[in-house]
Amino acid sequence: MQDTISNEALPLSRIHLIGGEKGGVGKSMVSRLLAQYFIDQQLPFVGFDTDRSHGALLRFYAGFASPVLIDRYEALDHIVETAIEQAGQRVLVDLAAQTHEPLVKWMEESGVLDMAAESGFKLTYWHVMDSGRDSVNLLTRLLDRFGSRLNYVLVQNQLRGDDFSQLEKSGQLERALGLGAKVIAIKHLHDNVVQKIDANNVSFWAAKNGGDVSGLGLMERQRLKTWLQHAYGELAKADA
Repeated sequence: MQDTISNEALPLSRIHLIGGEKGGVGKSMVSRLLAQYFIDQQLPFVGFDTDRSHGALLRFYAGFASPVLIDRYEALDHIVETAIEQAGQRVLVDLAAQTHEPLVKWMEESGVLDMAAESGFKLTYWHVMDSGRDSVNLLTRLLDRFGSRLNYVLVQNQLRGDDFSQLEKSGQLERALGLGAKVIAIKHLHDNVVQKIDANNVSFWAAKNGGDVSGLGLMERQRLKTWLQHAYGELAKADA
């Protein structure tokens, strides 16, 4: 798919589904990171949060996000409508754990992938992974279900380690690459930094620049800046 709609020369809208199905792999952290990246790069975006209890986008980027009920088709329809209504719009969807099946059902019954090809928006599924076997198995199911019909970004989230040899040995990494997937790595952010940011309910920008607002010390803010710089480089590789 081209980056513009050729007959009208309009910029391509993009829907980013941040998933991985398994709880605790860092989906919400990646969603927050993408939100901050879009803000810092001055890229217009709208966020949707599927977590009814403690949605991270609603908590940290409330001015850009709204809730969406994963089991209501009219709510999910609004995601696509938002992308189509404004050319060049980025739509960021933070998928809570155990939302994959209702999402897939909506996509298939509504012909979402066919509509993407016809209407000129790009749909990308960000499969957030830790280094465990469960993430590999879930990737296998994802690729089995959609094959070449979907755009993929594999996010190797190093929150619990950086050894992703199980993925490499499984053959699923090579398979995903053959389907055009992009692979990025998100380094582990020091636990104490994460805990202080979360405790103070601040965005990454506020944590980096807000001094006492974030509760971070001088060196902790420097670690956050270094982490963000690396992460932004990875997101740029993914053509977010």
